[in-house]
Amino acid sequence: SVGTQVRSVHAGNVDVPDFSYYRRTSTKDPTSDNRASADSRNAFSYVLAGGLGVGGAYSAKTLVNQFLSSWSASQDVLALAKIEIKLDEIPEGKNITFKWRGKPLFIRHRTAEEIEQCRAVDPASLRDPQADEERVKDAEWLVILGVCTHLGCVPIANAGEFGGYYCPCHGSHYDASGRIRKGPAPLNLEVPVHEFVDEGTLVVG
Repeated sequence: SVGTQVRSVHAGNVDVPDFSYYRRTSTKDPTSDNRASADSRNAFSYVLAGGLGVGGAYSAKTLVNQFLSSWSASQDVLALAKIEIKLDEIPEGKNITFKWRGKPLFIRHRTAEEIEQCRAVDPASLRDPQADEERVKDAEWLVILGVCTHLGCVPIANAGEFGGYYCPCHGSHYDASGRIRKGPAPLNLEVPVHEFVDEGTLVVG
């Protein structure tokens, strides 16, 4: 048989630890009325809760800021967000390719004949109707992304049936305004945000 032994606290044979050291001075007296010290104890609880709340809010703010900053663009990416181009280096009638945001950027110095031909076209007759004036800020300069709107190939400059751009992958022909004139491409070549900061300087982005 298994014997059992019961030790009762009231019998005085169990040592009860003394927690007086950890108790507030105002509550050590067992005969005192706890309502007399309620205000001071509540004030302590409020201060503690407020401190923890402020600390938690600050920590949360720090974590959110770190998280958002991890999504922001790095310095090398920001450096490529804009590109400055000296236009006097591009002769008339030529198309120069630059790399911008990982994509080919076409800058074309158009001749008077090319401008006249592009503006003689009725926009209503085009698959993606756009007047030449809508696509350029300066008639002499065409700024477009060199990405075919069909499957993303890079068109060849000064080629095709319309003297603008030709994509050899599937036979899309664009004019000197970058507008689709023949072939499977559904849209004109994209015109990025750009501005002429002075007579000889172009900023794209």
